[in-house]
Amino acid sequence: MKSYAVAIERQIVKFYSSLNERDSRRYAAVEVSRLGHGGLEYISGLLSCDPKTIRRGMSELKAEEELSMDRQRKKGVDENR
Repeated sequence: MKSYAVAIERQIVKFYSSLNERDSRRYAAVEVSRLGHGGLEYISGLLSCDPKTIRRGMSELKAEEELSMDRQRKKGVDENR
């Protein structure tokens, strides 16, 4: 299995931690697909992310429907105030 250089790993972790929950699992899934065999364990360990979460991201990316760009959670305050 291919792995990344330490400097790239740092950038991946930094970028991953800046994403919201939905985008982070989808990003992790993209990285796993780039690496192929053994990628799930490697990325899961690198990002301290549960493999089930990454698999969920993989399922979301494989889904036939277009990826949702809606807000992840409802706003707490009315914007018109």
